[in-house]
Amino acid sequence: MPPTARTLTAGSCMGAALTAVVLVGCTETAEVETPTPATAPAATAPALDVAVVADGLEHPWDVVRAPDGTLLLDERGGGFTAVLPDGSTRDVAADLDDLFADGETGLMGLALDPGFAENRRFYSCQGRQQGEIAVLAWTAAPDWSSATRVADPLVGGLPLNERSGRHGGCRLAVAPDGALLVGTGDTADGTLPQDPRSLGGKVLRVDPATGEREVWTLGHRNVQGLAVRPGTNQVFAVEHGPDRDDEVNLLRDGGNYGWDPDGGGSYDESVPMTDPAIAGAVPAVWSSGEPTLATSGATFLDGEQWGAYDGLLLVALLKAQGVLALRLAEDGAVVEEFRLPELEGAFGRIRSVVQGGDGALYVTTDNGGGEDALLRVTPR
Repeated sequence: MPPTARTLTAGSCMGAALTAVVLVGCTETAEVETPTPATAPAATAPALDVAVVADGLEHPWDVVRAPDGTLLLDERGGGFTAVLPDGSTRDVAADLDDLFADGETGLMGLALDPGFAENRRFYSCQGRQQGEIAVLAWTAAPDWSSATRVADPLVGGLPLNERSGRHGGCRLAVAPDGALLVGTGDTADGTLPQDPRSLGGKVLRVDPATGEREVWTLGHRNVQGLAVRPGTNQVFAVEHGPDRDDEVNLLRDGGNYGWDPDGGGSYDESVPMTDPAIAGAVPAVWSSGEPTLATSGATFLDGEQWGAYDGLLLVALLKAQGVLALRLAEDGAVVEEFRLPELEGAFGRIRSVVQGGDGALYVTTDNGGGEDALLRVTPR
């Protein structure tokens, strides 16, 4: 897929890197045991080609690939963009007049309905000026010129931090059984993660046809990634830690993941990410320790073309500016850990990593200043 006509401001390492189609480098529980991070992948790992699909973006948050090959992305401050199969871009007209965009909250997670090829339906998660975060359902025009709200909202009432937009979540994914999964943030309110009546600090299961919802897991801080392991029913959630212990968690029905920052009216971030004092708190399968990396979106690589990378869980890193690769055992335990060298520090902050239906890896950066990009990564 060729680059688009959008152009980045030159002068930075990232800006220079994004002018090339191929790149190789550039001059936030309980305590869990994880392997010593490797400095590089195995010698048998494939080299990766990194191509710019769209640039000149402003905080792109998520991306999905439609069956026709079109890539749909959104930007946190508002707006949908379609990258058509010929590489051209098209603004997707949509009613976002009620968007609340401040701090970490705005237009966030995206997901396609499993029946998109027939119904053109997709889902987004956004802050709303009505004082909530909500999941909306849309239908896309056949030519991608517009999107129309068809469930407004599909799920409402997710808490919103109206003062700063802090800890708004909000990642979407489709479970193997077709349920829409919604990862939410605690809005920096210490009472919410352990309150089963609140939708904050949770992962929800939603019927995408009716909007009927249930709290699937609780005790989360700010869920930024959801990844379904191919060929299984395993779902992994990624969340930010405070000053240590970003986490990857294997979700299970009713699981409590141990975040309880209720300091008697204050938001006490000195408590452990997984508090061992909480009966049955589920330990993370991976934890960053100190310092945090600011983990974000996640996806699994699946396909023989990835060679030694096949089966890896990839996690986007904001503060650490790269992509973490985790090799997981069948039970979710981490057996190998390293960074993808071609993305290490080369593009700044990474918000989302998504494997498309074509097998390629799509990556969004999150640097601001109109210098963000959508990247396509493939094994050489």
